[in-house]
Amino acid sequence: MFVIIGVVIVLGAVGLGFFFEKGNFSLLFSAAPAEMLIIFGGAFGSLVISSPKEVLGQVFKSLFAILGSMKTSKGYYLEMLTVLSMLFMKIRREGLVAIEKDIEHPTESPIFSAFAKNKNNAAVVCFVCDTMRIFSTVNIEQHEFDNIMDSDIEASAHEALIAAHTMNKTADALPGLGIVAAVLGVVITMGKLNEPPEVLGHSIGAALVGTMLGVLGCYGFLGPMAANMEHRAKEVEATLLVVKAALGAFVGGNPPPVALEAGRRAIPTGHRPTFEELEEAIKASKGK
Repeated sequence: MFVIIGVVIVLGAVGLGFFFEKGNFSLLFSAAPAEMLIIFGGAFGSLVISSPKEVLGQVFKSLFAILGSMKTSKGYYLEMLTVLSMLFMKIRREGLVAIEKDIEHPTESPIFSAFAKNKNNAAVVCFVCDTMRIFSTVNIEQHEFDNIMDSDIEASAHEALIAAHTMNKTADALPGLGIVAAVLGVVITMGKLNEPPEVLGHSIGAALVGTMLGVLGCYGFLGPMAANMEHRAKEVEATLLVVKAALGAFVGGNPPPVALEAGRRAIPTGHRPTFEELEEAIKASKGK
């Protein structure tokens, strides 16, 4: 929703400014289709040239995703920490062997099933299950355990950022393609030198529309979209860092409340629940 609002604001501000300066909209609209074909068609072609099929899929998937809301919230983090609380408590009560079925088949687990039904939580569920599988089968030092989680988070963050970086590079190409459109317009104008000044002025103005569209497309649309995609990629990384903090504290020998507090402190402050809110959420989950 905010992306659509932003697009309307950009177009409205540019259009109103042009109107207040008594700009000729007929010239703008007559030149825009051809210029847009050159600029955005060329940008799409450069995107196809520079991107493997998998990256193209990630770019389009991320573009559709920015139309939705952000995934995380205070409620989301409370739910995630509640799931970890149930996992930690089961290990304390019944031992590591008791969670084998939970981590092998999380969608069928009473602990993970509700959280895992949401496909957006797949990365978190996979991270928890893979990490606990190592903890339950291999005896390793705490720092080695942290290194494994860091490697996983780094790989996930790198992959999540690929689409944003690709879109940003495409945005950077738009001003240059706008110049290409403008130069082609000048070439056309040179063939009209025997025409009256009104015709030449119209042709030169149409050529300059290409430069304007290239710069506007870069800084008004594709660049901000790439930034939005990057924020969403960082959001996934933030959730994994919260899980890492809680799992690392638990594996280090801390009781579940301390491990959960370590996870709570790792939550970004804008979404961080209070100690009391987390305590109430855990009590509510025990009553279910």
